[in-house]
Formats: sequence, C-alpha cells, structure tokens
Amino acid sequence: MKKKQSKSAQQSKQYPSIFRRLGAWLYDCLVVAAVLMLAGGAVMALIAALLHFGILDITGYEDASAYLGTHPVASLVYSFYLAAVVISFFAYFWCKGGQTLGMRAWKLRLQNTDGSNIRLTQAFIRMGTSAFGLGNLLSPFSTTKQSFQDLMAECEMIVTDVR
Repeated sequence: MKKKQSKSAQQSKQYPSIFRRLGAWLYDCLVVAAVLMLAGGAVMALIAALLHFGILDITGYEDASAYLGTHPVASLVYSFYLAAVVISFFAYFWCKGGQTLGMRAWKLRLQNTDGSNIRLTQAFIRMGTSAFGLGNLLSPFSTTKQSFQDLMAECEMIVTDVR
C-alpha cells in the first residue's frame, strides 16, 4: 500500500524549468551579495577595533581593505571566512527548510525524494558539484529536470505551488 502512495505522490510532483531555477539563482546571488557585505562590514568593524586598541598594525598598507586584500595571511583568512559565510548560508537554508530566500520567492524546494530535508553532507556535495550554478544547464535534458548537483547529491528540486 505504501508503494502506491509514494508512486501517486511522486506523480504529483512538478519539477522546475531551467528559467525558474535560474531566476531563483539570480535572486539568491543578490541575497548572498548583501550577506557578504554584512560579513565584510563585521570584519572591518573588528579591524577598526583592533587598530583602536593597538592590537593590530597595518603600517605599509593604504587602509584596512588593502591589508585584507594583499597581506599574505590576512587575505587568505578573509577569503576562507567569506567562503564559509556563503557555504553556511546555503547549507543552513537547504538543510533547515529546503529553501533559500530565492527558492522561496520562485516557489522551489530542495528535498530528498521522500520529501525530507537534505542532510549537511548532501548540501556540501551539492555545493561542490554545482559549478557556481552551471550544473543547472543539465536540467532540461533530464526526465525529472534534475541538475548535475541534484544528481550528485541524490536530491531533487520541486515546485511547491502544484495545483
């Protein structure tokens, strides 16, 4: 009996077009840009505090931005920090509710085939294989309109406003 229910539930799933996926991706790019600005502002505030208390010396650098961009250690740490912010953003939203803000606006949900939220390891696999969104170009050629990253992470993206 359960197989019949899951089959009928699977038949009622609607998979997104590439245009809907790219719309959500573009929307998320704008949200991530804002999040990165906030994260960068927090680092600038920290540097200002460290400079004020004499803990940090950026002599030889034009300003804090030049220090973060060209110092051999600080630039590496700052780059990893910003990457961690982006990874955390997507991992949190995908694992917690299956939707980023862009996906919510475009009525998309990322889930396992049984409808459950994806796991953190799946989120990492999906991010690592997405090629910054280019993996979506495979979706028109898939029967279930799965992108490359969906196939690799063994998950699916569905449209949530199925009528």
